[in-house]
Amino acid sequence: MDKLLRRKVDAYLMDWKNKPDRKPLIIKGARQIGKTRSVEWFASQNYTSVISINFVEQTKYREIFSDGFEVDVILKNISLLNPGVRFIPGDTLFFFDELQACPNCATSLKFFKLDGRFDVICSGSLMGINYREIESNSVGYKEDYEMHSMDFEEFLWAKGYSDDFVEDLYAHMLHIEPFSALRMDVLLELFRDYVIIGGMPEVVDTYIRNKNFSGTLDIQRQLLKDYEEDISKYVEGLDKAKVKAVYNHISTFLAKENKRFQITKITRNARNRDYIGCVEWLADAGVINVCYCMNQPELPLKGNYDPKLYKIYFKDTGLLVASLDEEAQEDLRANKNLGTYKGAIYENIVGDMLVKQGYQLFYYKSDKPALEMDFFVRDADSLIPVEVKANDGATASLNNLLKGDKYPDVKYGIKLGYRNIGFNGKFYTFPYFLTFLLKRYLWDRKRNTL
Repeated sequence: MDKLLRRKVDAYLMDWKNKPDRKPLIIKGARQIGKTRSVEWFASQNYTSVISINFVEQTKYREIFSDGFEVDVILKNISLLNPGVRFIPGDTLFFFDELQACPNCATSLKFFKLDGRFDVICSGSLMGINYREIESNSVGYKEDYEMHSMDFEEFLWAKGYSDDFVEDLYAHMLHIEPFSALRMDVLLELFRDYVIIGGMPEVVDTYIRNKNFSGTLDIQRQLLKDYEEDISKYVEGLDKAKVKAVYNHISTFLAKENKRFQITKITRNARNRDYIGCVEWLADAGVINVCYCMNQPELPLKGNYDPKLYKIYFKDTGLLVASLDEEAQEDLRANKNLGTYKGAIYENIVGDMLVKQGYQLFYYKSDKPALEMDFFVRDADSLIPVEVKANDGATASLNNLLKGDKYPDVKYGIKLGYRNIGFNGKFYTFPYFLTFLLKRYLWDRKRNTL
């Protein structure tokens, strides 16, 4: 088997295997982000026997748990269906793919863990997976890993850049050392390409092989159709048309000045209570990122927001670009001003890069006083405003947050844009492409200033 693209999950899987008391592992995430391929590659390199079962394609294997969950009973039923399999204690991996199609499999994880002879990895698409049921069936006997589409570091790996190159980027960030003009030009061009194609592995692989954008848009459009078909397939207990309506209006709302999602703008006389659960379903399915409006720019972040006020972003910015009209796509590919959508695209990519580092998304907007901030993150004891600038405009809100002592939790800020590294005594300026290193930077910055 050829490994197409290096992924961060590769190192995670090796760390998991090296744990002496490892639990069965569940890798979850949106569809078509590379879960199956990564596990298959890892399995082929590390086990003599790999028993791979896909519960969508091999429906008869859903019955292997029908006689109970004792491991020997499961092995017997598997060997009935495939007498050629080998069960080698200590050197066998069971890979149960498409877990959402067989929730009973989750119950078996406890028994595999207690038995201890075999390793188990499960993979499931968040779209259609009843994770609450799976959680209750296997609590305490599994380990979870949420996988995303490729981040900018993985994209750099795909382009042939090394770990040393990434470490050098981080060294510039940590020491507030501006990049040379050449390096800025190269990295900004790479980042623009990443914005356009996003991080879906098939799209990235096509871009890498063709050395241009040819073929990528067709794949992205098919992914958008696949997601819409899956809404029809998997939505239960909700109005499928309403979920689709939310999904299909994401780019429409991002084009608006305040970008806030308003149910009343989807269709005439629409009411929030009629759409309860639709946004949550799309978020749980790994299709969107939700950014909630904070009540006040102060700590803590959790609980300090209005669940009725939020923005919605695509999980993958390449899919956002693919959802736009053809003229907008051509403008972006030609590196022209994207007008209405330019700010939305950069907010979307920054939000996605923050989520891939483990952040939840929060913003703030107030009319009196006039104050608006795109995102907030935090370190150990500070609330950190993050401003996303599609141009070199004024930073009035950022300056107001940092002025005086009205917002004591805000001690410094971050501005992201097409600007080199810098610090003006109040906020740090970083180019967009360094966003994937922000959490590491904030951690090291805090540690070094203690």
